[in-house]
Amino acid sequence: MDRKILSTASIFGLIAIILGAFGAHALKKVLDFQELNTFETGVKYQLAHALFLLFLGTNSLISQKRKTILFYLTFFGVFLFSGSIYLLATNRLTTFDFRVIGFVTPIGGLLLILAWSILFLSFITKKNSM
Repeated sequence: MDRKILSTASIFGLIAIILGAFGAHALKKVLDFQELNTFETGVKYQLAHALFLLFLGTNSLISQKRKTILFYLTFFGVFLFSGSIYLLATNRLTTFDFRVIGFVTPIGGLLLILAWSILFLSFITKKNSM
């Protein structure tokens, strides 16, 4: 599982950097300030959670069962949160109205909050073997 977590972290980081550069250069010409700022929010959250997954995959204090739960919460949280933000920020550049899927953004955010909460609980309930 650690290899899967670390691979996903690397992919998330890679894509975040690519999308950040794309936003700063190509999208800057076609999006207004608010849309670009929204797009950058998706990039920031994706990059932060790539680092979260790197931490998770290299941490020996967290059980494999918890790591699996945290991985899936984070994976789907980033996919729904950042993914929907990218689509919503670039909505007027397409013929499809992505506002119809806007309800998934807070669901993704909730999954990310749950992941951080479970990480916190993992540490405060850990037996004193540190």
